[in-house]
Amino acid sequence: GLGKDDISAILALAEKVDKGDVPVDGAGASSGAGQSKVDFMATYAAQLRERIVAECNLGAAPLEGLKIVVDAGNGAGGFFARDVLAPLGADVSASQFLEPDGMFPNHVPNPEDKEAMASIQRAVVASKADLGVIFDTDVDRSAVVDASGTLFNKNRLIAAMAAIVLRDSPGATVVTDSVTSDGLARFIAARGGKHLRFKRGYKNVIEKGKEVDNCPLMIETSGHGALSENHYLDDGAYMAVKMIVEAARQKGDLGALVRGFEEPLESAEFRVKYSEDAPANYGAGVVGGFEAFCSGGDAPKGWASSPDNFEGWRASVLEGKGWVLIRKSLHDPLLVINIESDEPNGVAETKKIVVDFLAKYEKLDLSHL
Repeated sequence: GLGKDDISAILALAEKVDKGDVPVDGAGASSGAGQSKVDFMATYAAQLRERIVAECNLGAAPLEGLKIVVDAGNGAGGFFARDVLAPLGADVSASQFLEPDGMFPNHVPNPEDKEAMASIQRAVVASKADLGVIFDTDVDRSAVVDASGTLFNKNRLIAAMAAIVLRDSPGATVVTDSVTSDGLARFIAARGGKHLRFKRGYKNVIEKGKEVDNCPLMIETSGHGALSENHYLDDGAYMAVKMIVEAARQKGDLGALVRGFEEPLESAEFRVKYSEDAPANYGAGVVGGFEAFCSGGDAPKGWASSPDNFEGWRASVLEGKGWVLIRKSLHDPLLVINIESDEPNGVAETKKIVVDFLAKYEKLDLSHL
């Protein structure tokens, strides 16, 4: 997507236009000095269609016989059903919430939201569709539901996309954010890939991926993701295209794509605010204290600091059957605590140890924990 330099260049050009230094009537457009109108959405939709046709290698109507539900959540993604899938033969008659409505009357357009995912899941199952695709408001995030009603978002979506790219790029690296599961790391390794667990923030993930040799995929659990083959663009529609190609090849059965992937038995996220009079860098001090706690001689039995700490501090817990991460929020004055466990009551056990550790920090509000 656009970076700071791109935005600066656009603002500089806008200033020149405002001053009358650049013609805006189309004159000189061929030399890049003017303004012209281009139907970009038609071009974009055509590019997506061409990608599906080329990768499916099933003729001009590769989606014929497939029923695909698109849920745009009343955001901007309705075009995907109308202009991308239908022209390729897909039955999109069960699609829902395709018309933009900024009040979002049906559900929040968010592939991480439980209500949104339950909505697309119900639509796929009720209509006996082969696949469902759901977008966020501006289509830079997506998730899918297969014919069985299985949700492909968060770690499972990353696993599916990793399987796709590792098939074509053996030994490649997949860059993710910091809260991905241990099961995902094992899955990527089993497929012959390398997993680099980096930081939250899709720009952080994408920029890191650009630095890494042989990194075809960089993706967050939020659904933000980019592929090197697509110019590192944060593009939910393109990500959906890759999944649709797999569905077309397998008649909606995506199970084989993630065979061997293990979801955690339990997972939870907690947010802990600082008091208003907390000093600057208070959160960093807590994270530093947690690092010392996990790495020192007083660490709880079965705990060990993780080797890949790029954000906050993550530790393996429960003798390797779970993990905990404490990190500062990207945007708010609070700490975020993520815990996963492959054992019953493992989250509760780990949470108690974490809360006891945090109790000495008087500026933290632990009342809700």
